Amino acid sequence: MANELPITITIEGRPYKLTVERNEEETIRKAAKLIEGQISHYAGNYRYSDKQDLLAMVALHFATSAIYAQNEASFITSSLSPALTDMDLILTDALKD
Repeated sequence: MANELPITITIEGRPYKLTVERNEEETIRKAAKLIEGQISHYAGNYRYSDKQDLLAMVALHFATSAIYAQNEASFITSSLSPALTDMDLILTDALKD
């Protein structure tokens, strides 16, 4: 309870009151700012005027970004980590000599 902090973020003109962990506050405020930026981007570059349409496009944008990030993390874990581990073993053995 002592580690929680009440904050208010605003998205598309609507305030949202949240209780968050102190160490999450900066991330949540940054996320709200990113959402606002994407809303402005879609409103300015496309013919969306309805708030629901704008929020749907922003949700699609961030969901797609999350999937790309997840795929990249999976690739790193499954492909690069074993190769790096092998290289580390080779270098460790070479430095022993």
